[in-house]
Amino acid sequence: MVSPILVIGRSGQLATALAMAGRPGLHRLGRPAIDFDRPETLDAALEAALDAAAPGLVVPGLVVNAAAWTAVDAAEQEVAAAERANRDGPARLAELCAARAVPLIHVSTDYVFDGTKGTPYAETDPTSPRTVYGRTKLDGERAILQAHDRAIILRTAWVYSPYGRNFVRTMLDAATKRPVLRVVGDQRGNPTSADDLAAAILAIAERIGRTGWQAGYAGLFHAAGTGDTTWHGLATAALEDAARAGHKMPEIQAIATADWPTPAARPADSRLDCTRLHDVFGVRLPLWRDSVAKVVATLTAPAP
Repeated sequence: MVSPILVIGRSGQLATALAMAGRPGLHRLGRPAIDFDRPETLDAALEAALDAAAPGLVVPGLVVNAAAWTAVDAAEQEVAAAERANRDGPARLAELCAARAVPLIHVSTDYVFDGTKGTPYAETDPTSPRTVYGRTKLDGERAILQAHDRAIILRTAWVYSPYGRNFVRTMLDAATKRPVLRVVGDQRGNPTSADDLAAAILAIAERIGRTGWQAGYAGLFHAAGTGDTTWHGLATAALEDAARAGHKMPEIQAIATADWPTPAARPADSRLDCTRLHDVFGVRLPLWRDSVAKVVATLTAPAP
């Protein structure tokens, strides 16, 4: 029998990708039933789901938290809301899962690092977030690991998909409106397809289901697309793929971070070393360039 999975989050990129994967027994729980920004919704909704009191739901063998405050710039002003969504809500979720010995996979971010190391970050490297978003996500990691000894934290980066708002979709849309695009070319990271991240999570779930929980499964893991590039490189790759499908190819100018100021400072080099994910779970995400091509092919496919 396939062990049920409860996904916290309904309409975000990762929650949508998990649903689209077609895995039997996967149930999404999101707004308005549960909303980390409204703490009063947490206990009743989560306890009902975790105790199988929700209609049509059996006790999950795994919970995946795909909900978060991801508006990086807005978090600089909406600090309390970011703390509720990225720290307090996930911490309470971890406590509820711990009380029932249900493993929890929580998704975090490369923004817990300041981007000054110069080589890819391992899970053991010191953290030093430069933004409210990064700090609240780090606080959430720590609270979860303190509350639950069966928690897996997956740090990922630069997530894009055919669903929702993301950088690749923004670039494809901008290319239809402007002949010249200016894109930051001095920030480096690992573009990650939400579909690939969802597949990695389901592979971890399958491993846990097959072996039972193992102590070595707990803790921090980096889970991002294989290979790295800049935002300019990602934009160029996506728009070249779109051009091959018959779309207009704009001029793409590389600019410096200083030429595109934002309220929240982005890390200059947040590449992630994902070796531990492969060593423990046998999981490695695909090459980012191949995954971008798949997403763009979906986005540019003729309507049926």
